[in-house]
Amino acid sequence: MLNLTTPALLVDLKTLANNCDRMRERASASNVHFRPHVKTHKTREIARMQHGGNAGAITVSTLAEAEFFADAGFRDITYAVPIAPEKLARAADLAGRVERLALLVDSETTRRAMEEFGASHGVVFDAFLKVDCGYHRAGVDPESPDSVRLARALASSETIRFQGLLTHAGHSYNARDVAEIRRVAAEESGSLARFRALLAGEGLGETLRSIGSTPTLSVVDRFDDCDEVRPGNYVFYDAFQATIGSCALSDCAASVLATVVGSYPERQSLIVDAGALALSKDLGPDHIDPRFGYGLVCDLELRPLPMTLIALSQEHGKVRTEMHVPVGTQVRIIPNHSCLTAALFDTYHVVDGGELVDAWKPVRGW
Repeated sequence: MLNLTTPALLVDLKTLANNCDRMRERASASNVHFRPHVKTHKTREIARMQHGGNAGAITVSTLAEAEFFADAGFRDITYAVPIAPEKLARAADLAGRVERLALLVDSETTRRAMEEFGASHGVVFDAFLKVDCGYHRAGVDPESPDSVRLARALASSETIRFQGLLTHAGHSYNARDVAEIRRVAAEESGSLARFRALLAGEGLGETLRSIGSTPTLSVVDRFDDCDEVRPGNYVFYDAFQATIGSCALSDCAASVLATVVGSYPERQSLIVDAGALALSKDLGPDHIDPRFGYGLVCDLELRPLPMTLIALSQEHGKVRTEMHVPVGTQVRIIPNHSCLTAALFDTYHVVDGGELVDAWKPVRGW
């Protein structure tokens, strides 16, 4: 039994280190620039592990993250969310403190706002054009003439340094197996390759191509047809990734320690003290198994138990099981989505060989 107040987020140090090393080494072997995402963990310690102990290039999802990592010595940062015009002053201030802060653009409105701010404040912004490779969350259509015009406007701007094309194959999470993930990976890199060729015909040259999706980057043999990769979830992985085939269950480095606070063998159920505020209400791979539950319940050695986490309220998790488990028993729950789950905790408890060895503090806020 671990002497921690539950629920608590546990990070297995060896598994984490193996995940970080494997992805970094594959990027190096593929001769592509490695710019891992840090939104999954939001900690200085893991960001350095992603770069083998160094403060290398990173990707962030919030300006709070960018500022936090800038303070920690990270000098090359991509803010991978289309910038809201009202955040340009804050971004400009941060850009003055680092070697490069790259922003995302996917609309004429944002481009004009950046140019107007840059002209009036004497600022030049670095920017990627966000491209939709099939996820349909954000980004321009690479087949549209309007997208070509926007790219040309960025490349010719006096207040914007055009950095290249950036995409994210989020639809890889809809895959059911490795073969489907590989098909999405081909779409991800192929869409940028075709768009770059189109832009080259317009005189823009060999535009940099940045891709990023943990499923696609976890299953391909090499990172081909790209110049930069931005995986993030791979540091922890999770139950979702293991189910669709991105990783093995043994690669999952984050889990939530919980305590059985109610045991009801007469109705084949338990209550644990980890609810939605410890696990999130991410349904996980319900496109594969509608009865998957809200995370994988395991023993303290992370061996799956014959249990299903069927419901979550704010501080309660309801578990269906035929096992008789006494109140006070500790379990570890591998979350469906480690990014969301980790964001719910202000401390990560680092374990190595079953022993607590450290505690890390993530940045919070936007």
